[in-house]
Amino acid sequence: MSTSDAAPVSQPEHDADRALKAKHRALWASGDYPAVAADLIPELGPRLVQACGVRPGQRVLDVAAGAGNAAIPAAVAGATVTASDLTPELFEAGRSIAARRGVELEWIEADVEALPFDDSVFDVVLSSVGAMFAPHHQATADEIVRVVRPGGTIGMINWTPEGFIGQLFATMKPYAPPPPPGASPAPMWGDENHVRELFGHRVSDLTVRRETVLMDHCASALQFREYWKANYGPTIATYRFNEADAERTATLDRDFLTLLETWNEASEPDRTAYSAEYLLVTATKN
Repeated sequence: MSTSDAAPVSQPEHDADRALKAKHRALWASGDYPAVAADLIPELGPRLVQACGVRPGQRVLDVAAGAGNAAIPAAVAGATVTASDLTPELFEAGRSIAARRGVELEWIEADVEALPFDDSVFDVVLSSVGAMFAPHHQATADEIVRVVRPGGTIGMINWTPEGFIGQLFATMKPYAPPPPPGASPAPMWGDENHVRELFGHRVSDLTVRRETVLMDHCASALQFREYWKANYGPTIATYRFNEADAERTATLDRDFLTLLETWNEASEPDRTAYSAEYLLVTATKN
């Protein structure tokens, strides 16, 4: 990526950004995000690849790819795929999954807010509930647009603020570490107006669809709460932030369980079912 036109960054700002990105990397390396993706949302990557019409021979970039939930289905579709993520600790699981699926792809450590790729080099740029968690939304949108070629496709799946995962984050917010200066809440990426503002006139044919994925992995709300606490980085970070305060931790436990009991759609005993709403976004770069 050329930096000749970039505004100068002071050393304190540079150091603060490096510290923030290191914290984000550690957050997503904690727990077992590849298991979460496989257990709860395996349909999302293939759905995004289908919506973007990924074809053999296309050059595809999956940003904030994790263990390749979208990247691997794109490779299965015949594309030449690069999976990039700030947290390379997730790549080992991704390589293992790709090998089982019989495909190869390139895995590159990269920050979606400062991608190490030239302008206009990819036919398709994807992100499945990944890029939405980068703290600076405009920088993320700018980089996604920059690296896709004119006429190329941008595709994203983002949790909506009103949906189950958006409300999970709303429940944790009072207990979570304070966000860094200038950071925007991740679920805003699930708001159509916010997405349109971020991409602006640089794209056309921007289409959004509200869809859901069913999460029915656990037998009880209590079991599902413990699943999030053991496996999902943001939940782990929130509990660690409160671990010295037993009363706050107990209140967080209570509020978390109330959320899961309220949103459980299953009528049968020993079963849970949660419809998690997401925004499916596709657009063409002008």
